[in-house]
Amino acid sequence: MAKDICVVGILVDGRAEKAPEVQQVLTRHGSRILNRSGIPDPSRRRGIITLTMEADDDERRMLEQELQQIQGVVVKSVALGPSLTQVSG
Repeated sequence: MAKDICVVGILVDGRAEKAPEVQQVLTRHGSRILNRSGIPDPSRRRGIITLTMEADDDERRMLEQELQQIQGVVVKSVALGPSLTQVSG
């Protein structure tokens, strides 16, 4: 299966409490993550993480499913393939 560049947006409600669990998932998929940026604002209960990944559809979906199993986490992604842009989440 071909690997595409994917952009994954992660919204974490209850950021301080959920951060360790989210980090565990991201670490398991770390070999596919090319770039990660986040907004860790301590005065807000929500945080945003943006990932750029190189992954096939199954790998991207697996990451999304693992993150969505964490209560308070919302995930949206866009796969940027050579002839297709696919939005999921």
